[in-house]
Amino acid sequence: MIQYNRFVLENGLRVLVHEDTSTPLAVVNVMYDVGARDENPERTGFAHFFEHLMFGGSINIPEYDEPLQKAGGENNAYTTNDLTNYYCQLPAQNIETAFWLESDRMLSLAFSKKSLEVQRKVVSEEFKEHYINKPYGDVWHKLRELAYTVHPYRWMTIGKDLSHIENAQLEDVKQFFFKHYRPANAILVVTGNVKTEDIKQLAEKWFGGIPAGEKYVRNLPAEPAQTAPRELTIHANVPLDALYKTWHIDGRLEKGYYVTELITDILSGGGSSRLFQALVKEKQLFSQIDCHHFGSIDKGLVAVEGKLVKGVKMEDAEAAVEEELAKLKNGLVADAELQKVKNKTESALAFEDMSIMNRANSLAFYELLGDAQLMNKELDKYNEITAEDIQQYTRAIFTDNNSSTLHYFSKS
Repeated sequence: MIQYNRFVLENGLRVLVHEDTSTPLAVVNVMYDVGARDENPERTGFAHFFEHLMFGGSINIPEYDEPLQKAGGENNAYTTNDLTNYYCQLPAQNIETAFWLESDRMLSLAFSKKSLEVQRKVVSEEFKEHYINKPYGDVWHKLRELAYTVHPYRWMTIGKDLSHIENAQLEDVKQFFFKHYRPANAILVVTGNVKTEDIKQLAEKWFGGIPAGEKYVRNLPAEPAQTAPRELTIHANVPLDALYKTWHIDGRLEKGYYVTELITDILSGGGSSRLFQALVKEKQLFSQIDCHHFGSIDKGLVAVEGKLVKGVKMEDAEAAVEEELAKLKNGLVADAELQKVKNKTESALAFEDMSIMNRANSLAFYELLGDAQLMNKELDKYNEITAEDIQQYTRAIFTDNNSSTLHYFSKS
């Protein structure tokens, strides 16, 4: 059970504090309720672009990293389709340095043409390296566009098209910042060797004077239920043929999400999992195979992806995958197998909660979902799932009409 205190500043900034005197460190985590799903379809990649711009200097502080390093701290950030998160860890006695740095870039970025050009170049190179020039790099660009017709999960966090960042203007960037990176759309979490009363004073001192901004009200188009299978074939200069299949699943707060999490572990959670045992070890159809879901807040996708052994026919490999899915649909998972994946989930959740960095991130995420207390109820939701639930849900999602398939062939 993770204990925390919560208060809200007048400008709408939500603040959560988790006290842990067993460490000399503290973590300051700022999560913004903005991700790639909130972008203009003609200007994608902005949320990820901001992850870079936020380190390019703020209105009163030209260099973010140097003062933090002097205070003995380290930092990082990440962006997803759903959110953007910035975090730093430093000795608890130096925590005010983190408040100073984070509040200044929430107040306003420097918005210099130099910073824009530097970060534009960095992101453009990242796009080319990972998604254009890399073997299989375009897979999830193609599959998202195939699986989604209207929801903005159609594009990846890096953006739909390189030109969107290449053509971004300073005014576009400013508008995006002042729409989303405001106290009303942010969550500040502090964990570690701190006292809530001290954090209240620091939060008021450093964040209290920042204009609230308008609370962003998300109104995204809901993805309609898929009613027919979708397929795409690509021939490219890659070493091996590969199979990718996706199916739509429930959103993050729905029961189907938790069921899917257990299904992915049953199918590919390590060397004893079903797909590995049957299709890699026994039938030797795939050199590697994986089943995972995207962890999306809105209705997401579960995917099976695998590289075929040279000489194996695509239709044989795909039929073998379908055969394994049929076993889940037609028979109940044994108690021992179900308990094993539940135990693994419990271990993963416990491991996540071990560090103050992860606790800060989790508290922010569950607050973003609507209630930080959900963090303490996750395990119960997994433990409530039965073998019947798994069979019922696999029958519901693993259907042809709910599937999108990419056959990726090697030219060689």
